[in-house]
Amino acid sequence: MSASLTCTSLSFTWADGTAVFDGLDVAFGPGRTGLVGVNGSGKSTLLKLLAGELVPADGTVKAAGEIGYLPQNVTLDTALRVDQALGIAERRAALHAIEAGDVAEEHFETVGDDWDVEERALVTLGELGLGHIGLDRTVGEVSGGESVLLRLAALLLRRPDILLLDEPTNNLDLYARRRLYQAVASWPGVLVVVSHDRELLDLVDQIAELRSGEVAWFGGNFSAYEEALAVEQEAAERMVRVAEADVRKQKRELADAQVKLARRKRYGQKMWDSKREPKIVMGARRRAAQESAGKHRIMHEERLAEARERLDEAVEAVRDDDEIRIDLPYTAVPPGRQVLTLEKLETAYHARVPGILDLRGPERIALVGRNGAGKTTLLRTVAGELTPVTGTATAHVPLRFLPQRLDVLDDDLSVAENVARFAPGATNNRIRARLARFLFRGGRADQKAATLSGGERFRAALAALMLAEPAPQLLLLDEPTNNLDMASVRQLTTALDSYEGALIVASHDLPFLESIGITRWLLMEGGELTETTPEALADPA
Repeated sequence: MSASLTCTSLSFTWADGTAVFDGLDVAFGPGRTGLVGVNGSGKSTLLKLLAGELVPADGTVKAAGEIGYLPQNVTLDTALRVDQALGIAERRAALHAIEAGDVAEEHFETVGDDWDVEERALVTLGELGLGHIGLDRTVGEVSGGESVLLRLAALLLRRPDILLLDEPTNNLDLYARRRLYQAVASWPGVLVVVSHDRELLDLVDQIAELRSGEVAWFGGNFSAYEEALAVEQEAAERMVRVAEADVRKQKRELADAQVKLARRKRYGQKMWDSKREPKIVMGARRRAAQESAGKHRIMHEERLAEARERLDEAVEAVRDDDEIRIDLPYTAVPPGRQVLTLEKLETAYHARVPGILDLRGPERIALVGRNGAGKTTLLRTVAGELTPVTGTATAHVPLRFLPQRLDVLDDDLSVAENVARFAPGATNNRIRARLARFLFRGGRADQKAATLSGGERFRAALAALMLAEPAPQLLLLDEPTNNLDMASVRQLTTALDSYEGALIVASHDLPFLESIGITRWLLMEGGELTETTPEALADPA
């Protein structure tokens, strides 16, 4: 029997009463499925229900085959040896005992038929770029990105029939991502992946979109899904225009009918007053006219109500694709103006910038490199948060730094109050008018920062920095797309399209970097910053 996962009448509600699913029916069969949807739509919750990490309030989840699950936040005990993290320590120890001449029965029972487990483990580690760590080192000796791949290696060694991956590329550098892509592309069973990484989603066979508690299916990869969605939205917008025209027509016809009825009424009153016909005849005519007028009015009112209902349905089919639109003239940097100078710089963790590196406006610089290479340290040094060991980092324009942690926000303050901290001279009305351009309209600007979703928190932090006074003419962003859904990434891209200052962006997300018009690529490798090209990064060794 083919492996599969089936949800029937699935319902789930959080402890605070927030309903996520109500009678969801969905099935995942063989092949690779990308599960997409906006932040908060329930993607991770659905994966946890599928994996048995959460229990539904009602309905069932049935799996035909063994399930392997990689959660979004991978935590491994740092004291574990690699073979323990891979789940092969006991079989490996039994093998070594047998090889040393210990022929106790329990060793053979432990090994079973898995005599090549150690070789398979080393091959799997090698395929994921982890061959250098071996089986005897501890988890505490590997990087965060490597620990994600180590957890994936453990799943691959188990050979589950069904693999569930939740944002697997978060915190992976370009090189580790390539290894993950290869593993996903060659997966033979059922695979369901939640991700905002479009390169990964372009490897899937189909897209399942989770929206308003229901799943819609689209054949093909993420690019095909976007094309299908564009066609669907164009048709939906066309239907809105047709429905709006129909509502206007029905309003005109109702108004025309009311004018005609008013004329008839005046004429009838005039005939009554002049008593040109017998009273009984005029009374009958009046009653017939009133009855006809009532039917006529009701008919037109019903037509208008139906037209409005069709308009509501058409509007509902159009997605809310709000985009950040900002106008920040004071962020503009004249071409060629010196923005930042790094001279013989060595940072706290020994990343070096040999000689003199000049950045001029309005350059857009991508800072790339492996995890742990020193990109964040360099940005924090440029921002003035860390003191250089030697050399200097001199900013010639106002700058702002948005770290991965988004800790520029005070959780106890509202969005508007957080922005006011960075622009103390701005009036409340001015702050709210500008926040509306970042999609914080009305009461949304009064939300406490602690209550914001991941995408909202990022938008609020970006607004606080970009609306700061003085206006930043150099913006430093550290892994800005981590944990953002596709809609939020698009919003960030449009915001940066409006920004006229200089940019330095540290990111592993090549499609995002290419979408924001990067003009210069800098690679941090082997503790040294050098120039590179996107072509050189496209297929790293």
